[in-house]
Amino acid sequence: MRALVSIRRVKAITAIPDSDFLEAAHIMGWTCVVKKGEFREGDLGVYFEVDSFLPVDPRYEFLRSSSYRENSDNGKGFRIRTAKMRGQLSQGLFLPLAAFPELEGFHEGDDVTEKLGVKKWYIPETSSAGGTIIGDRPNGIPASDEIRIQSALELLDELRGKPYYITTKMDGTSGIVYYIDKKIGCCSRNKEIKDEADSLYWAPVYQYGLKEKLEKYGKNIVLTGEICGPGIQRNRLRLSAPVWYVFDIKDWDSGSYVPYDRMIEICGELGLPVVPLEERGDSFAYTLEELLEKARGKYPSGLDKEGIVVRDLMSPKAVSFKVLNNDALLKEKE
Repeated sequence: MRALVSIRRVKAITAIPDSDFLEAAHIMGWTCVVKKGEFREGDLGVYFEVDSFLPVDPRYEFLRSSSYRENSDNGKGFRIRTAKMRGQLSQGLFLPLAAFPELEGFHEGDDVTEKLGVKKWYIPETSSAGGTIIGDRPNGIPASDEIRIQSALELLDELRGKPYYITTKMDGTSGIVYYIDKKIGCCSRNKEIKDEADSLYWAPVYQYGLKEKLEKYGKNIVLTGEICGPGIQRNRLRLSAPVWYVFDIKDWDSGSYVPYDRMIEICGELGLPVVPLEERGDSFAYTLEELLEKARGKYPSGLDKEGIVVRDLMSPKAVSFKVLNNDALLKEKE
């Protein structure tokens, strides 16, 4: 599970030009705007990642005018978003550890999400009929949830010098199709969905004729992709009909994910689209700053793309992370 809230140490403090009351604290790969003088380099604090949803608590009341949200999906609380203050990008919230006496005994790096009652902010991914839920995602069927590189800078070193590939992060909802022991099924990110022709999560099966194709293929596999189109997220691609962009294939019997080139071959055999490839290379050498710049850009529609996903070419899940487009994050309205 993603650690939305953790105890972290300040790597550096830098000034914000023309600001008498604010400065920038650097935590992991993130930068947060904080009160001037509140932290010094080496101090510990509590870091709340972007998309944390904080409960109503007097300690967070200063966020009310900018961050309070109340709806049926999330309840009441404060949503942490990417923001810009005095020209400085701020991604997350960083507060003094002393403000949280209940965290006594916790240490640097500890996940305190549950302790502080923080949840992930949920935006419904689709306004159309996703389908009838018939249970949780079956055991062993993988969920897709890439980590943001700023929270795992060590992955840059793990990938350095290795063959890699970079794909476009598509704006949609995760859709899973599996074929195991002659049974075909579909899942959303967390739930299994009933076989119905008008279900969004079964659209890939009917659109691409996968019942017949997977039976003919005859191997136990799990395919995961992004369903994009009308009524899904913001449809930044401006598609007129749903398209399923595959980005993962798991060989069920071996338990391993197939390498990128093999994924392309299988999708070709099944007649399936894949996420757009932006770059592949023999030796990864990007810095965080270079990746953040590379994550910027537009979809063919002209709208800001969501970002990029970077992976090990030969072993996609050995090293895998996303880099989000800060231009798109700053324009979020929800």
